[in-house]
Amino acid sequence: MGLAAIAAGGVSPAAAHAAIDVPVEKTTLANGLTVLVHEDRRLPVVSLYIFFHAGSRNERPGITGISHLFEHMMFNGGAHTEGKFDEIIEGNGGSTNGYTTRDFTVYLESFPPPALERVLWLEADRMRALAITEKNLEQERGIVKEERRLRTDDDPDGTLYEQVYLTAYNASTYRWGPIGFMADIGAITLDEAKRYFRTYYAPNNATVVLAGAVSPREGFALVEKYFGDIAAQAPPEKVVNIEPPQNGPKLVEYHKAAELPAVAIAYKAVNARHPDRPALDVLQTILGYGQSSRLHRAVVRQKELASGVGVSFNWGIDPELFWFLAQAQPGKSARAVAQAIEAEVARLREHAPDARELRKAKNLLQADYVRGLTSISGKANQLGFYEVVFGDYREMFKEMERVEAVTADDVQRVARTYLVANERTTIELVPEKPQAGALPRPALPPSAAVPQTPGVMR
Repeated sequence: MGLAAIAAGGVSPAAAHAAIDVPVEKTTLANGLTVLVHEDRRLPVVSLYIFFHAGSRNERPGITGISHLFEHMMFNGGAHTEGKFDEIIEGNGGSTNGYTTRDFTVYLESFPPPALERVLWLEADRMRALAITEKNLEQERGIVKEERRLRTDDDPDGTLYEQVYLTAYNASTYRWGPIGFMADIGAITLDEAKRYFRTYYAPNNATVVLAGAVSPREGFALVEKYFGDIAAQAPPEKVVNIEPPQNGPKLVEYHKAAELPAVAIAYKAVNARHPDRPALDVLQTILGYGQSSRLHRAVVRQKELASGVGVSFNWGIDPELFWFLAQAQPGKSARAVAQAIEAEVARLREHAPDARELRKAKNLLQADYVRGLTSISGKANQLGFYEVVFGDYREMFKEMERVEAVTADDVQRVARTYLVANERTTIELVPEKPQAGALPRPALPPSAAVPQTPGVMR
């Protein structure tokens, strides 16, 4: 039975796990570059993912946004390909993109097997000597600023996303997101950009994943050929994200031009490797996955307080937030929506889910996990993610059992442990009339949900 059949349902969790087969070989070059190769020749395609172990968690005030800025800078190409990177990839039948998260920055290409050497040469060229010029920096700076205006400054839900992290965290560098602050984006100098590149874009701070129509032997040899002579650099400083206890709820009214009130509620949770993380995943699914979830039924359909409620719990190297985002219906208040969400959270603290609800949540999580492995690109992405965030790609093969082991009592326990008032942060968006001549942003659609990928894609 294949992965697609498992994702469609109708098999036991044990059978699903037994059918997952993603053979991987791993090596590390002398310069510290980690290389993973997964061979799958069912389709004539290769996917290349390069994970640089650098995201917004590695930044500091004054240079926030530099990781995402570099995601854009990288597409200017290296010394031999300046201004031609996308053109060469597309000319070889491939496609390319990148995305930035709090924990890492990723560059990806999918292409036919004959283009493998050409693509590796291109990637090595920009890792070895990226074209970091004043002209390129100013060009990409302008693009990133406009992206921030569009997705954060002029967007109420983007504003709430930023404000809930800024308010909830005091010490963690998760406070700011990959987009960074406008003043910092504008102040990054050419020298700072060059220092950042030397530190974080070194081979000993990167993981290369090759998946598809390529053998480990061929993949390792070609990566050695093109990347092996790139010098390692001194490792980056270790990030120490120890967040002090909050010791009391936080409530902020945030005034902004918008049509309707909205609310974000966040609790401090755990990192991806914490043993309570799978139970929090199940809790998130029970509360907010789809129109049959508890929050949609109670807050949207029954009480008609909100047009949509999303729940987010991202997996991070450091402890993340478990948080909610909801758009109030016309005539309803953000405070009423927040109280309704809190009532559903309290229900789970008081009463464990029944067997049917627990099984449904596990099925949804396991199906989503398997769907992520049904494409060559998806497998490459997952392998790199687990290698970087968990420290070992093999941890991905334990995910089905982790979810299956969660009990109803576990779900109730983590609700009681983490979704507590002393660690709660609430941001209420108070609508203001737009300034004269400005167009108001449209309201969130009824299906609005919290963004599940805490990153920014080019």
